[in-house]
Amino acid sequence: MARGRKPKHVLPDFVQLSDDGKKVLCQLCHAGTGTTGKAWMRKDSLPNHLKSETHTKCLSEQEISQSIQRAGNRAMWEENAMEEAMDLVTLTSITHSAVATKAQVLRPSDEERAMWDDFMDCTEVFDAGVDHTLHAAEERNRLEQEAIEFDLWHDSLPDQDLNDGESVLDELKQEDILTELLQNAHLDQPDAAELLDEELGGARQPRTHDGWFPYESKTMFLLDTLDNLPRMKISNSLMNVLLWILREVGARDVPTLYRLRQVQATLRKTGVPTIQYKSPKGNIYSINDPRTLVAMDWANPTVCDHICRYPVIPPDGVISEVYHAQKWMEVDPHVLSPMYDAGNCHYYIDELAVLKNGKFIIPLRWLEDTDRNIFADAYSVKFNSLSIASVDDSKMIRIRASDLEHNFLDLQDMQLSLTWDGSTITAGYPSRMPNPDRALAEGDPLYTSWIDVFGDDVSGNRSKSYNKHWSIYISHRNLPRKLLQQEFHVHFVSTSPVASMTEQFHGIKQAIESTHKQPVKVRHGTTGAPIRFKIYVNSEPGDNPAQSEGCGHIGGNGNHLCRKCDAGATKEVKQSDDGYHQLFQPGNARSGAEVLSEVKSQVELACLGVAAKVDRQQTAAGIKDAYTQFWIDYLIERARTLKKENPRRTSSDIQKELLQWVEDHKSDIYNPYLELD
Repeated sequence: MARGRKPKHVLPDFVQLSDDGKKVLCQLCHAGTGTTGKAWMRKDSLPNHLKSETHTKCLSEQEISQSIQRAGNRAMWEENAMEEAMDLVTLTSITHSAVATKAQVLRPSDEERAMWDDFMDCTEVFDAGVDHTLHAAEERNRLEQEAIEFDLWHDSLPDQDLNDGESVLDELKQEDILTELLQNAHLDQPDAAELLDEELGGARQPRTHDGWFPYESKTMFLLDTLDNLPRMKISNSLMNVLLWILREVGARDVPTLYRLRQVQATLRKTGVPTIQYKSPKGNIYSINDPRTLVAMDWANPTVCDHICRYPVIPPDGVISEVYHAQKWMEVDPHVLSPMYDAGNCHYYIDELAVLKNGKFIIPLRWLEDTDRNIFADAYSVKFNSLSIASVDDSKMIRIRASDLEHNFLDLQDMQLSLTWDGSTITAGYPSRMPNPDRALAEGDPLYTSWIDVFGDDVSGNRSKSYNKHWSIYISHRNLPRKLLQQEFHVHFVSTSPVASMTEQFHGIKQAIESTHKQPVKVRHGTTGAPIRFKIYVNSEPGDNPAQSEGCGHIGGNGNHLCRKCDAGATKEVKQSDDGYHQLFQPGNARSGAEVLSEVKSQVELACLGVAAKVDRQQTAAGIKDAYTQFWIDYLIERARTLKKENPRRTSSDIQKELLQWVEDHKSDIYNPYLELD
């Protein structure tokens, strides 16, 4: 091509150029619409025509027509190939008789003579068949062209292990072998039942065995289980072989591959829903709904009876389970399971109840022992000579739940109301009756499920090349340790290469806290009775770097090197004898409320637009929340921008404006771990 010249625009194959070279004719639209008068157009109008709706529609119709034609040609070719194979079998079976027969001169049939007459008249067209490699070659060229245009060859290719590629090639080789076996055995062709299922869109549903619902049969259940074993994916070809083997040995209720995939698709719709979230920083990620994951434990007949509803009184004081710990006696009782189900009535904490001996009590916390006997820590209600009631909160008593006779609603039905003394009213005991959780439960038993939320960074590659992903899992802490050690009870929730653990927990926190106002309703796996539950977080286990980031710690290189206490000091102090000795002593324990208060102070300081002040405060306190730091940097830059736009504005005025913005977006700015209920 000559330097400086513009390349000639090559017209598409379906565009015809006029003799004078000034007009063009779109043969595709001309044939599709049947127009005659206004078919020719100016050459410079062609680009607009190619983008028009009429041309796009005609082009789409042509592609559909060509696809149908190619499919028909392929079906005809396969049918002819099968007939030739059958002819070959027939010919080989009569070879011996044909050799012994004397050669005879055969006269052409009427059809053969007609064929040769058509050939002489040039009316017969001979075709060598469809080139089946042409479509594959065209597809390959298209992909290569897109890769070149979008620069997909080099920049976005991840590092790969050579052994990884070899394993993929081995899998492809095995797949080719299975496909060839299926073709040789004519197993790759759908049978009549499968074609009928496809044609009717699955309208012909097999009868479902009630004992294996939602599966149609035990065979369907076993096949789906086999197809979903961890780290052992079964291809369609191998599954076809397995189904063929089952039919050959006379197994019952063997489905077609199409029906199996259809049932699996239906089951996925009723499984754990995946919810997409957008973090406050703008990163997109998805989570498996933790509410459904916990609900499945309550609905599972093999799991639900192992769930501990209340803190357990350990035998002989030996702590071997999470729910044995003494800390449950210090936890706010309103986040524990609030009620006891006596069958015909429900007893809630903070509500007046009557024992079988006639004493009045107010339950504060429900407990159970290892034999599943239910107890309650409670306050006694006493009466003076004037029948004025008061709550004796100076000491706590423990009663058996089986000794309860009437709950608060029973007392209301009996129109038995108490007159309380002034100190009891001031303490707020009457105002907490009835318990607001009773309205949330709507007559169903209401319990609390505790979960551990584990997060860490892992590699997303199969090879040794590290590809950082932040992943989060949960486990149901109401279950005993012997079950939690099983992989089945470690539930995957989310992963992302862009959204950090704290960002992902922002969406998980929303799902968890939604159960506090709208408890999840599920049928108990053993009794079938409806129950409801709330979800609370027990702990956020992880390695040191992950936990340091989650709790707002400055990190191991800071002056205060412990994330759980304020141990540490400046470099000069730590180099002294007393300072060095103090490093081996526990400091004042940190709390989530204190850390959050310090982070809020740093945000307020950032609204002044001076980064050095924020850095000094973070170093002195040992608190630098990685999640909120993004917003601290934003506020510092925003304060500087406002000052440049209007130099006459005071720092306090700018700070006031930014603090109002912080107040409006505080749910997005602060670490969700620190704000968890």
